[in-house]
Amino acid sequence: MNYSIRKVFILLTILFSQSIYSQEGLPIYTDYLTENYYLLHPSMAGVNLDGIKIRMTARKNWLDQVNAPNLQTLSVDARLTERSGVGAIIFKDENGYNSQTGVSLTYAHHINFNEDRARMKKPDLFNYGSINQFSFGLSIGGVQNSLDQTSFDQFNIYGQQDPLISKINQSSGYFNMDVGASYVNYNYFIHLTFKNILFTPSNIYGDEVYDFSKNYTSFLKYVASFGYLFFTETPFSFEPSVLFHGSKLTSEKNLDLNFKSYYDLDYGYLWLGISYRQSFDGAQYLDGEQIKNQTYQLITPIFGVSYKDFVFSYNYSYQQGNIIFGTGGFHQITLGYNIDLFN
Repeated sequence: MNYSIRKVFILLTILFSQSIYSQEGLPIYTDYLTENYYLLHPSMAGVNLDGIKIRMTARKNWLDQVNAPNLQTLSVDARLTERSGVGAIIFKDENGYNSQTGVSLTYAHHINFNEDRARMKKPDLFNYGSINQFSFGLSIGGVQNSLDQTSFDQFNIYGQQDPLISKINQSSGYFNMDVGASYVNYNYFIHLTFKNILFTPSNIYGDEVYDFSKNYTSFLKYVASFGYLFFTETPFSFEPSVLFHGSKLTSEKNLDLNFKSYYDLDYGYLWLGISYRQSFDGAQYLDGEQIKNQTYQLITPIFGVSYKDFVFSYNYSYQQGNIIFGTGGFHQITLGYNIDLFN
């Protein structure tokens, strides 16, 4: 019985690793599919917009669970000149008694290959004009991690005090940097970003957690994405895309397969989509007398609407598998507004 419980616990720990290592910066969910690749790639700051783009996201995991993980983000990016874009991201990520608050500032340099390039004068999917550009981006910021131990029981069943429990809200901060590059044209986009380049949290995570020596403190993540937009003679257009992301320290790797369909309207457009996330990492667990294997899998339907300068999107993620944390799923809402400064 103890063996089965231990196996299940190990499986759940590995399958939920994305929320655990999300404490190493902004976690990667599906909010980038709501017209916000800037959350993942600094090179997308001001990539194709005359004006300012504002996006706010709220994500809540498992509404039926107490102290379930939740995330809030606020991102703003803008095109300043023909070759320059800037942006800023603020986020708060809570996972039980652990939480992190972060902020980052971004500068992006854009190289335009079309002299008659027409950036979006109006936020409209079907008005990219002759955009054809290569972009570089750099984000620098800081993150404050905290562990709230104020409600922990400091004594065991024998009345002995645990020296590892301090009964305080313990916190520690660090600086961080992300770099990336993008190529975007009328039909397709390619992005590559390296995250957590400066992250060396030797005083945040102990050796017992990751079983690495103190000399190994690279929490580098890498994110690559590609998408293609198919236009038709009808109001419909279609966008398949893929995203691959991984972590150097834990060797975790995940693949997102996405598909979105757009419908053009006079005042904006609607979109429907679906995303499937597959982890390459899994764990064995004991089902009766059989040893089985399960990987982390998410299915996420997406709905969104753009009305003039306003954007709204909702997605719901469902975890597949025989062993899951709860039946509440993952709810996420995105609100956006585009400020057109030139028209």
